[in-house]
Amino acid sequence: MGQFIELRAKDGFAFPAYVAEPVGTPKGAVVVVQEIFGVNSHIRSVADGYAADGYLAVAPATFHRVKQDVEMGYTEEDMKAGFALKMAVEALPAPGVMQDLQAAVDYAAKAGRVGIGGYCWGGLLTWRPATSLTGLAAAVPYYGGGMTTPEEVARQPKVPVLAHFGNKDHWIPVESVQAFEKAHPEVVVHMYAADHGFNCDQRGSYKAEAASVARERTLAFFQKHLG
Repeated sequence: MGQFIELRAKDGFAFPAYVAEPVGTPKGAVVVVQEIFGVNSHIRSVADGYAADGYLAVAPATFHRVKQDVEMGYTEEDMKAGFALKMAVEALPAPGVMQDLQAAVDYAAKAGRVGIGGYCWGGLLTWRPATSLTGLAAAVPYYGGGMTTPEEVARQPKVPVLAHFGNKDHWIPVESVQAFEKAHPEVVVHMYAADHGFNCDQRGSYKAEAASVARERTLAFFQKHLG
């Protein structure tokens, strides 16, 4: 359904983004932020899904500043490689990958109001833009790895946020989610009887029922804030 295009950040850095366009006039746009496995077939299918629901979907390659053309699966080796790449991106001098996300938001704005949704590390890279980037109207992080740490909890969102977590997620303790929710009563938090990665049908932790309910809530949230 979609294709890769080249976007350019404010510092001149060029990077690819997968773009899926809806049939007819877009209702708005959604920036889809990858996990630690690249803009792989799963992330492309998520983008295609948003396009099928009427949104222009843009999925930037957030590893591109440290490694090009990353597309991995979900093996133990992939997990280790993806984690190392994530750490390399996190270590970039500020603003680092945030300017790539801003470029994706700016491009997506041609379709109207822009939301952002991300998964795993992409959940963290959805929370941070919600607190700092311009041009966003809503944000939906899924099991954002690291976003419930004290440093991230201290950030204040500038747009409406809907956050999905799993109560069996060994990467994100339930207690930390509860602390996040207490610190941010303005954020809509949903907890599911599921593990980390419950939205991904290519992972062993996939939970169809939780993924379906979370998707319905996400689309309703975007409908409210984007159109």
